[in-house]
Amino acid sequence: MLIGSTLLVTALVTPLSSSTATVPTGHAVAPAPVHCQVPCGIYGDHLRVELLKEHAATIEKAMIQIEELGKADKPNWNQLVRWISTKEEHAQKVQDQLSQYWLAQRIKAPKDGMNEKAGGRYMAQLMGNHAMTTAAMKCKQTTDVANVAAFRRALDMFQKAYFTAEDLEHLNGHKEGAGHDSDKGHADGHDGKEGASHDKDHEHKDGDHDH
Repeated sequence: MLIGSTLLVTALVTPLSSSTATVPTGHAVAPAPVHCQVPCGIYGDHLRVELLKEHAATIEKAMIQIEELGKADKPNWNQLVRWISTKEEHAQKVQDQLSQYWLAQRIKAPKDGMNEKAGGRYMAQLMGNHAMTTAAMKCKQTTDVANVAAFRRALDMFQKAYFTAEDLEHLNGHKEGAGHDSDKGHADGHDGKEGASHDKDHEHKDGDHDH
């Protein structure tokens, strides 16, 4: 009991480095796969949307493979398990991005009060985020590709509430694997003049999002 308490106290007071740290048990503590939230002022909204689309495509393929492998007379259990793990992993990545990037840092309540226009846009962004999160959860629970379709519809709803018409044209013009150009701003009127970005995405004017 004393040894366990000592290890716990040591782990609590030992600072973690920016990459990994080793606790007394000898196990490495991996860094969380999220943004720093310093804030560093570096964002990539367009890139994150493309990543969400890629996750959806991967989940959909995993579902199809799981169904096909499961119908075999002698299922390849190794591949079946790998596809299930892949589906779970990418659905979790979707949920992590939605909560830690979009909800925590990018979706903002109107500062000037909940007038009809600003409040409606804010609620639409929240509803889209919630719908995507729920669809990702259902993708974990099932192999029904209808849940991927629901996710894509929710993503489309979110994009329309978040981005400007110019941004949407830019996003919809991209084919899978295409590069990312500079963004102009999203629907709440932020002009992207502050801060750098991985793909020169727009910034919120007030710069108060952690990252």
